[in-house]
Formats: sequence, structure tokens, C-alpha cells
Amino acid sequence: MHAIQYVPLILAGIVLLLFGGDFLVRGGAALARLWRLPNLLVGLTIVAFGTSAPELVVSVQSALTGAPGLAVGNIVGSNIANFLLVLGLPALFGTIHTTTPGLRRNALFALAAAVVLIVFGWDRQVSMQESAILMAAIIGYVALLGLQARKKSDDPTLAELTDIEHMDGLPKTLPSILLALAGGLIALPVGAQMIVTGGIAAASDLNVEPALIGLTAVALGTSLPELATVVMASVRRQADLAIGNVLGSNIFNVFAVGGATGLAAGLTGNTLPIDENFFALDFWVMLGASLVIAALVLLQRPITRLIGAGLCIGYFGYIAVLARSAMA
Repeated sequence: MHAIQYVPLILAGIVLLLFGGDFLVRGGAALARLWRLPNLLVGLTIVAFGTSAPELVVSVQSALTGAPGLAVGNIVGSNIANFLLVLGLPALFGTIHTTTPGLRRNALFALAAAVVLIVFGWDRQVSMQESAILMAAIIGYVALLGLQARKKSDDPTLAELTDIEHMDGLPKTLPSILLALAGGLIALPVGAQMIVTGGIAAASDLNVEPALIGLTAVALGTSLPELATVVMASVRRQADLAIGNVLGSNIFNVFAVGGATGLAAGLTGNTLPIDENFFALDFWVMLGASLVIAALVLLQRPITRLIGAGLCIGYFGYIAVLARSAMA
């Protein structure tokens, strides 16, 4: 069977992931509101972690299925796509300002996450202890967000997370809430299994490593929500607010998704292996993109059309290099 025949399976899996993650977040937020839980608690748990659910379930499922390259490729590829494509493409239609409160903190955390992943993977594996450190890091980061929110910070990223009352499309009745939760809990693992199965089969037919599928098709698919958010924000002239979502997504990808994936691999009695090929190109593209975005934010330089074009060229150039290496 040719690899092209697995494309519908992968695409269908991505669609299920995106809808499943959305159902889970909205159902969980609605249930928490029904139980009158504090908005801050709901925002920093259900909403924050739920938005990373697609990357999380794909990577964990990949690790449990014996395809760690697909798992790591999904994390690294999503972070690259977020910084180069998700920020670069909307900048072509309008400048993205980097002076929004809270961006400097998140930019430093995102850069640190990239560095930590490379350092932990330097011995070509991520151990159970290192995975636990990653999980501890995301818990610490969320706790920091909670402290900032309690201080009435004007960080729009925090405001968006905790503004549950104005979240659109929340189910109103208990049956509809339970239906949304059930839909999310069913769609996420089913979609993940479809992606993993299709990705491994396509990689086998193409005679490439599953990591390549994770770095490209899967990573781009799981980055679609961030891309849609930033594009819509750009249309509304609010793209400078959406950049916080991108930074937060990259932080969660490394610490939460990476940590959970490493722990899942440990359940099978193995560490999470890091393929040598990640050190040939992918890790350095991720680190370079993280440095560029961090520098722009720290210096409060706007992402202009020219810079956006450069980011897009960088992303498509990176994909072209991957494609060329796959055909070699």
C-alpha cells in the first residue's frame, strides 16, 4: 500500500484531535462553572492543559506504541511551526507588536524550554528522572501564572485563560456538558491512534523514520489551532495579544507534553530515546527560532512584514531540507 493512502487516515485523526481538544476544554470549563469553581483554577488547569491535549495524546500514544521518534518529532516540529509559520504568516498581513505585558516572561520560559530539551536529550535519551523534572517545571510555571493572576496582573494571556465567563460556545445543560466531555475523551485517543497508525505505516512505505512524519504533517496539524487563533487576531488587529498563546503553547509542549511522554515511555520499561538525527538539524532550528523570537520580545521589536517573510521562508526552507533528506 502506498504512503499516500495513509494521508486520509492522518488527516481524519488530526480533525478528531482538534475537535476532541475543543470539546474537552469547553465541556470541562462548563462543568467547572456549573460547580462554581474559581475561574483562576479552571483557567490554569482545564483550559491551559486542555489546549495542549492534541500534542499530548499523540506523543504519549506514540511512546506507548513504540514510536518515540514520532512523539519527539511532534513536540519539536510543533514548536518550530509555532515560531516560524504561526507567527510569520500573520505578520505578512500586519505588524505583530511585542510590547504586551507578560511576553518577556513567557519568551524566556519558551527559550529555556528549548534549551532544557536539548540538554536532557544530549545523551540521546530522556530518563524518567528528567521527565519528572519537566513535569515539575510545568507545575511550577502554572503556579507562577497563578501568583501573577492573583496580583491582578494586566497580562492578556492570563486574562484569556481565566475569563471563563466570556468563553464562547460553552454547553449550558448538564447533559450537553457530559456529551461534550464524552466526545472529547473519545475523540482524542481515537484521533491519536489514527495518526500514530497512519504515521508509522506511511513512514514505513516511504522508508523514512516516523520522526519525519511527526516533524511535518503531525506537527503542522496540531499547530492549526494556534495558527487559526493568530490569523483571526491579526484580522482583528489584535495579533500582539495572540503571540502569548504561541509562547505558552511552546512551553507546554516541552514541559507538559515532553514530561508526560517521557513518563509514558518509562511505563513500558524504557527511557524516551532521542534519535541522532534530531541533533543534525531539528533541535538547532527549534533553538534558533526560540532565540529569534525571544530577542524580538526582549528588545520589544515588532514582527514586521519583512521579519514575517523571513520566518516563513525559514520554515519552508526547513521543510524543503527535510524533504530532500528523505528522498536522498
